[in-house]
Amino acid sequence: MAFFIASSPHTHSKKSTPDLMKWVMLAALPGLVAQTYFFGWGTIIQLLLALFIAVLLETAVLLIRKRHPLSALRDYSALVTAWLLAVAIPPYSPWWIIVIGLIFAIIIAKHLYGGIGQNIFNPAMVAYVVLLISFPVQMTSWITPVELNQDPVYFIDAFSLIFSGFNHEGLSLAQIRTGIDGVTMATPLDAFKTALHSGSTASEAMKQPQFHGFAGIGWEWVNLAYLAGGLLLIKLKVIDWHIPVSFLASLIIVSSFFFMITPGETASPILHILSGATMLGAFFIATDPVSASTTVKGRIVFGAFIGFLVFVIRSWGGFPDGIAFAILLANMCVPMIDYYTKPRTYGH
Repeated sequence: MAFFIASSPHTHSKKSTPDLMKWVMLAALPGLVAQTYFFGWGTIIQLLLALFIAVLLETAVLLIRKRHPLSALRDYSALVTAWLLAVAIPPYSPWWIIVIGLIFAIIIAKHLYGGIGQNIFNPAMVAYVVLLISFPVQMTSWITPVELNQDPVYFIDAFSLIFSGFNHEGLSLAQIRTGIDGVTMATPLDAFKTALHSGSTASEAMKQPQFHGFAGIGWEWVNLAYLAGGLLLIKLKVIDWHIPVSFLASLIIVSSFFFMITPGETASPILHILSGATMLGAFFIATDPVSASTTVKGRIVFGAFIGFLVFVIRSWGGFPDGIAFAILLANMCVPMIDYYTKPRTYGH
């Protein structure tokens, strides 16, 4: 008999890695549909482009590493990375944004560490942070939801915006994002933080049109859609409940505490959990079996740490949403978390 030593992810599920990856993409479909409905066809175009580029990059790297590309491509890990990055960036970002991001995700964050199972950071989040720091204008150019957008963006317009920078009428993305009143609409988290910095209270900030008195038009439905997909993953035992539950519980507890003691200066728990990339991060990104903690107690600590960091970055950091930074910082702490939470050896 031969004894095989394999790298992570080590999972107790009877499903193979390709099966797990396919279920992740299937569970993300409700969120993809919601994003497309509220923010236009750009999300679908970015996803198709990302999947194509990911396959090309993965094949090229595998050939350079003298590995058979077809056998490795069948694990679908590159497609999942491409999917997560495509839905995380603004839907009408220039085409080269997703290309640069995937180069960092697949070549640097994944294969330079040895490929699937060897990377210490989540590849999609590495790419997202690199893009956000390098191209802040393009990475914060989210378009308003369809019902608030005064210039509807059809499929041909979306395609033209992504690949040429202008729609069929010659309008740029900046002109489309700016309404007739000359004010560029921002995402709910960005608008909330900007309003607080300008001297408004939290209740005054929530009166802006993109909030609609709740967590942001479109954004709450997108998060609920990813929540539904995440619960499906837990039910099918594709992921464990420890990370997403501790993540959301930590974010709710910390945001509730500060909302009670400083109600005019911090966002409500509802805004935190139903806006931005909260549910996507909790169920689809933080649960990456390679870069997350491997012990049961460690996963709870790992998720709670991410939830705490997300609140801190959103409240006092320089970026509206802190999911990517929080996950990468938690990835750095995984060795220490695992060391102090590893189960005791039987008999000791």
